[in-house]
Amino acid sequence: MLGIGVVLSGGGARGIAHLGVLQGLDEIGIRPDILSGVSAGALIGALYAAGHSPEHILEMVKTHTSTSLVRMILSPSGLFTPAGLGKLLKESIPHDSFDQLQIPLYVTATDIGSGESVTFSEGQLYPVLIGSSSVPGLFTPVKFGQRYLVDGGVRDNLPVDCIRDKCRKILGSHVNKLYHDHPEQLGRFQVLEKSFHLAVANTVAAHALQCDIFLEPELQGHQMFDMRHADQLFKAGYDAVLKQKELLKTWVDPRKK
Repeated sequence: MLGIGVVLSGGGARGIAHLGVLQGLDEIGIRPDILSGVSAGALIGALYAAGHSPEHILEMVKTHTSTSLVRMILSPSGLFTPAGLGKLLKESIPHDSFDQLQIPLYVTATDIGSGESVTFSEGQLYPVLIGSSSVPGLFTPVKFGQRYLVDGGVRDNLPVDCIRDKCRKILGSHVNKLYHDHPEQLGRFQVLEKSFHLAVANTVAAHALQCDIFLEPELQGHQMFDMRHADQLFKAGYDAVLKQKELLKTWVDPRKK
């Protein structure tokens, strides 16, 4: 059995908070033995598992990001499109293979044909990551073998089950905390986002109970497709780790296991 597993939820731009979480863990002396991710969390997990530091990934993401929200969503090469993600992956991860990663990675997607949640940990990497990140209604499902993959968060936005029996401790990082927003202040995309989060909230809550530590960085006001405040998102994740610093230290001290 491995030591420490880290689970990273989906969340679009808010997934940058996962980088702050990983940075905080690094500074405490915790390097995950296994990673599980979905959508943005899977992408962050893959880049980290390929050997990139959280701060370097933050700079990479900012370099590939337009300051225009509309451009990011609609541009054929924007970061939130299959082509944009493919470009980032090819530049940052030399081999299109799970086997070449430095840390075992489990990526969860949704097969829109069967309606199943499916998890991958071997074989081709790029199409699985892109499929796991393909938001239904905005992007075409990714054909992979006999499956058509869309955002894994549709069925499981905190994929703990696939690694729970493989490690001693699990930290879950969830970046879609529900807030009590005033409906009149929500735009069209925000209503769509919140409806999605409400639909999966019960599953997330159940899976959170399987985590030894469950983090929900404070991200109120940050939208799924808004990358303008990347540094603030990073800090929110980092601050969430600091609140659990003393407990996390016991994870690296064998006398306190």
